[in-house]
Amino acid sequence: MMRFIPLALIFPLLFSCSNEKARNPFSSVEIEVIYEDSLSIRAIEIMGGSLAFAANKGTFGTIDLNTGTIRTNVQHFDSITPEFRAIAHTATDFFMLSVASPALLYKTGDGGRMELVYKEEGDGVFYDAMTFWNNLEGIAIGDSAEGCFSIIITRDGGNSWNKLSCNLLPAGIKGEGAFAASNTNITTIEDKTWIATTEGRIYFSPDKGKTWEVYGTPIQSGESTQGIYSIDFYNESVGVIFGGDYTDPENNKANKAITKDGGETWHLLADGQNPPYKSCVQFVPNSKGKEMVALGFTGISYSSDWGETWKTVSDDPFYTFRFYNDSIAYAAGKGRVAKLLFRAK
Repeated sequence: MMRFIPLALIFPLLFSCSNEKARNPFSSVEIEVIYEDSLSIRAIEIMGGSLAFAANKGTFGTIDLNTGTIRTNVQHFDSITPEFRAIAHTATDFFMLSVASPALLYKTGDGGRMELVYKEEGDGVFYDAMTFWNNLEGIAIGDSAEGCFSIIITRDGGNSWNKLSCNLLPAGIKGEGAFAASNTNITTIEDKTWIATTEGRIYFSPDKGKTWEVYGTPIQSGESTQGIYSIDFYNESVGVIFGGDYTDPENNKANKAITKDGGETWHLLADGQNPPYKSCVQFVPNSKGKEMVALGFTGISYSSDWGETWKTVSDDPFYTFRFYNDSIAYAAGKGRVAKLLFRAK
């Protein structure tokens, strides 16, 4: 297998605020399955003209979105077949991170193989999501261990990773973690970082992980299966969080909220109204923050009014998705990756 990700396909899409214009709300979505396999796929990234994914059974791969060409491989570690639920990329490399102990973080290596750049073992080790601020600096987050949230950071393009000590982080809550459901409980804009936790809290850093503070939210989090599953920010002020309880998926109380002050305060959306549990929420590009889509195994829902009201556009189940542009997205779930074409009225 050649070097895993062609360099020319890695550059991220840029959405310019100057291109924003009046839009008609979505009324439906067409779903086209582009890849099927017996996998659970919870982590995808769109990188130029390609979609990269990593899944259980040690499987990872790319889909060329222009030609449909699919390339897959399997990563083993000794006798272990890792389960990957977090991926990220820079302009030159692809990264994937496994859950549970030992946590295994791989990057694109020379000679067509993935290179192990970080390993962590121990009770409670469980990493959930990762992303990069830029081509040199990246972050991955995991459940609490030894009294604080688990955060590892690279400052050299992913070649080495260091775990933040607890004295650099806010005091943790026993059992606090993040849901490894869609690789979307962390998001960044410029130097700012927001992390959503199982306790319904937001960890915020204004300086790429050097300092941290914690904000509260009204999201229900009394049980271990409740909390925030997904977070997205449209800009440095407007953000949305979504969650619920996957064991009680029809519960729509205190499971979604919005901020317009960078995460300091949050207000419930459509409380007691659908949609219920969702594992992934994303703002629609070029929508000025008014439009958002949330999905999970409970289907796909859409709002065009800052999340105040929602409509179900599909009952098809997925775990995670990413927008390619302001009308096309790609979603992944149990056994498949699909293209989502949103159509306006």
